[in-house]
Amino acid sequence: MPDETQTLNPAATAVRTSADSSASWAGRPPAWVLRLVLAGLVLSALNLRPAITSLGALLEEVQNGLHMSGSVAGVLTSVPPLCFAAFGLAAPRLARRFGPAAVVCAGMVAVTAGLAVRPFAGGTATFLAASALALMGIAVSNVLMPVIVKRWFPDRLGGVTGLYSMALSLGTAVAAAATVPTTQALGGSWRTGLAVWAALAATAVLPWIPLLRDRGTDAPGPTATGTRAPGTTQQAPAPRIARSRTAWALACFFGLQATGAYITMGWMPQIFRDAGVPAGTAGVLLAVTMVMGVPLAFVIPRLAARLRTQGPIVLALGLCGLTGYTGLFLAPAAGAWAWALLLGISNCAFPLALTMIGMRSRTGAGVVRLSAFAQSTGYLISIPGPLLVGVLYQHSGGWDLPLALMAGLIVPQVAAGVLAGRDRTIEDEAGMRH
Repeated sequence: MPDETQTLNPAATAVRTSADSSASWAGRPPAWVLRLVLAGLVLSALNLRPAITSLGALLEEVQNGLHMSGSVAGVLTSVPPLCFAAFGLAAPRLARRFGPAAVVCAGMVAVTAGLAVRPFAGGTATFLAASALALMGIAVSNVLMPVIVKRWFPDRLGGVTGLYSMALSLGTAVAAAATVPTTQALGGSWRTGLAVWAALAATAVLPWIPLLRDRGTDAPGPTATGTRAPGTTQQAPAPRIARSRTAWALACFFGLQATGAYITMGWMPQIFRDAGVPAGTAGVLLAVTMVMGVPLAFVIPRLAARLRTQGPIVLALGLCGLTGYTGLFLAPAAGAWAWALLLGISNCAFPLALTMIGMRSRTGAGVVRLSAFAQSTGYLISIPGPLLVGVLYQHSGGWDLPLALMAGLIVPQVAAGVLAGRDRTIEDEAGMRH
């Protein structure tokens, strides 16, 4: 174990070789390592959504600049959940081979490269390819964030999950709100407005570099079978996720909450505008909904980690969503601010789902598999929702049917969340003991 001077001097310690570093973490990791991991989590979380929301803010300018057809632009808005589902499945295998910290580091490199290249694409195909590269990095990082929290902060699961969930919400909101003003301040070119986010992504690469040789997924330090250094890859066999009812419930809960979030981000301003709310105010209302996730993303995971079952939180968030959608149906303009606040609270099912991923498995290997399964399956479930809302809106000529669908989806979301929130782990499911 390093002495106190080494612990408090990251600059001096970071120059040690990776082998020495791995050996020194056989017990409780030094304070500088935990601080580095925490910084990496926060900076990475800040970069998990700007690639999406910055593009949304400038989509019309991008479409005109690249002579992109409306159908292609529509496909572009559906690419994120598809990439999250497809590339997220690769995260467990990559984490087993290279370690979760190295994979997240590579993910942030991919995000940086994609965001740096796509603004200067000469055509639609290159723009889509660069966007897919960035989304690939986001996808694997999405899956491995709960794994890293479980590994390095097993006794502070709720607090650290809340911290990086808050950073994720903050990055989402800031990119949505600041992209247009930043673009105007830098001369008005959409290419420059999109490129600036590559600089933020580049900062998220740095904290992971000293951790590249760490291959473990379970918490460092003594275990039931003895002391194991993080560089050791031997661990209990990973559970077979498809046999777990809890894993399926968590995947459905994740998918349905993601459906609601994408519908809200994509369609809520139009709902308000069709009700007579000015376009500028409608945009502010969406920002209010997104900003609600910043403080609540910190509070809800901490509360969830203290409860044996998370069903009451699931139910409370579901009631907020039902009330918000009912209000949009009955009085969209008159109660606009209240409905925006309630839907913002309801959308905080996302950090709750991330917290439950960490709580529903006892081992690092289980969390890797569960995170990949729940997120990839969940994002696949979320793909049709926003598209179906658009079809119903177009063919019905109003928002009655779409709002009925949105409210109706809350019911299975609550049911799945209550099942996923029961006090059990996937290793305890029938047929999954080793």
